[in-house]
Amino acid sequence: MDTSTFLIQCLNALQHGLLLFLVASGLTLIFGIMGIINLAHGSFYMIGAYMAFALNPLVERWLGGGFVTTLVLCIVLATVLGYVLEAAFFSYLYRRDHLQQVLMTYGLILVFEEIRSLLVGNDVHGVSVPPWLAGSVPLDDILTYPVYRLFISAIGIGVAILLYWVLTRTRLGMMVRAGASNREMIGSLGIDINRLYRIVFAAGVALAALAGTIAAPVSSVYPGMGNSVLIMCFVVVVIGGIGSIRGAFLAAMLVGTVETFGQVLFPSAAGILVYVLMAVILLCKPEGLFKQG
Repeated sequence: MDTSTFLIQCLNALQHGLLLFLVASGLTLIFGIMGIINLAHGSFYMIGAYMAFALNPLVERWLGGGFVTTLVLCIVLATVLGYVLEAAFFSYLYRRDHLQQVLMTYGLILVFEEIRSLLVGNDVHGVSVPPWLAGSVPLDDILTYPVYRLFISAIGIGVAILLYWVLTRTRLGMMVRAGASNREMIGSLGIDINRLYRIVFAAGVALAALAGTIAAPVSSVYPGMGNSVLIMCFVVVVIGGIGSIRGAFLAAMLVGTVETFGQVLFPSAAGILVYVLMAVILLCKPEGLFKQG
């Protein structure tokens, strides 16, 4: 592997890892902090991608905006969806056992898939890259790298910094961490824990939808696209440590690197390398790379 090819694969691993982090960070908030096993989290990624496909032409026609306007609108709609879903369904699951959580969230997967089929059909769709991100950056005299993939990486890094700041430097982050440790105690201090969890869940849905929206131009939009992402997200959450945002970030980088270079160097075994990585890490650190916090 020459230097230019190695550099391209490093950039691909970075972009893939950061995209995984966007989805996995939302799952970390919901699963690690709220204690909900949300099998429907991959569906929120799919919803974000389909919103990008459906809303982009409408935004250009009626609002005169482009990709950024569509992105903001998708985030707002996903946040509202998450807030409503938590109030209508997930708020009843906090004191239920994991089996009931699994059954209800699996049912939501079926509902979302049926709604998707009724609204947009079962065809594969594409979302065009915005013109101002359609160029490439030269790496040498021959090889170039798409600007849009660098844009995805920049979004991932920005979200990681924002999440770290919110959870460690703000009052909201302090309440979220306290609520994850002792729900009853924070409620006795006069904080509305139900409203707090609703905000956390809405943020988790928005992060997954954001990942789906920005991934749509590079991965296309198709039925069931959230299933494989969900599996990788659980791998990231388990490797990083349940409830740890910094653990999810590091784990996503590791998984992205292993997947990217595995497909290049060991294509026949690429499908199992991530699970081998997870097994090795859990043998050494059963709680994951970082503890909750």
